[in-house]
Amino acid sequence: MPIATPEVYNEMLDRAKAGKFAYPAINVTSTQTLHAALRGFAEAESDGIIQISTGGAEFLGGQYQKEMVTGAVALAEFAHIVAEKYPVTVALHTDHCPKDKLDGYVRPLLAVSEERVKAGGNPLFQSHMWDGSAETLADNLAIGQELLERARAARIILEVEITPTGGEEDGVSHEINDSLYTTVDDAIRTAEALGLGEKGRYLLAASFGNVHGVYKPGNVVLRPDLLKELSDGVAAKFGKASPFDFVFHGGSGSTAEEIATALENGVVKMNLDTDTQYAFTRPVADHMFRNYDGVLKVDGEVGSKKTYDPRTWGKLAEAGMARRVTEACGNLRSTGTRIK
Repeated sequence: MPIATPEVYNEMLDRAKAGKFAYPAINVTSTQTLHAALRGFAEAESDGIIQISTGGAEFLGGQYQKEMVTGAVALAEFAHIVAEKYPVTVALHTDHCPKDKLDGYVRPLLAVSEERVKAGGNPLFQSHMWDGSAETLADNLAIGQELLERARAARIILEVEITPTGGEEDGVSHEINDSLYTTVDDAIRTAEALGLGEKGRYLLAASFGNVHGVYKPGNVVLRPDLLKELSDGVAAKFGKASPFDFVFHGGSGSTAEEIATALENGVVKMNLDTDTQYAFTRPVADHMFRNYDGVLKVDGEVGSKKTYDPRTWGKLAEAGMARRVTEACGNLRSTGTRIK
């Protein structure tokens, strides 16, 4: 199937919420990692989400100019072609975009999709993320209102992060402390500013101790049960049950129990980057260590073209990352749920 249309993406999210499963959202930085993600979804018979961060887009834009919009558009167009060959449906998403990069990333990408929709087509990306967690909540939500209106008009879903995720990703960092927990008041203010669907659909990245990267046990205290408190608090005020579509950030390294609790409490999307990066790189390292005298021209020898050919170790990297994506589908209960 092709990349999800806006209607199909909404259906995907509705199915996940009703079925208490979530889609792995896999960060990609190349055509090869894109294929690894698609392969992993296909082998799990799961639909999914492919996402590009600002750093990933800059990398995709090439190191000569490092142009984020060029990189993101190029990979999205590539994805629209190659995804047709996989028996799953995927949505394209842009990950964390802070305030200082909005004009160089999300707003230009919204403009691309606006032009496509005006011409009678579908948006290039199906969702974009606004990461205002470094701003005051008032400023965060004010910008969120502007972006949500543009996203709605372009038939795009917005993702908002209203409070910080710990650790660091693409230059956005927050300390690991008590501020990593969204309050019911934060959630109510979000509903007041962005509505509960009538102003446009959005995904909510609420904080329940989430941290980017992988940390040793005891360093991070996740409280996925907090999501139920947020839902119940907003439901009590606005009379709408299960009001939010939650996103689980910092999903790499989470326990099965933490993931299960998050799914029961409304998570429909979980981001994976650190774990899939390692799964991609680990087979390459193994190949290089085992074949060092082939990948290098040691002591005047000529090496072995078959071992240093990027296709040789690239295939191993793709397979390793695909396995981790398939594992994530199992953890998130999305295995076998693809739209037929």
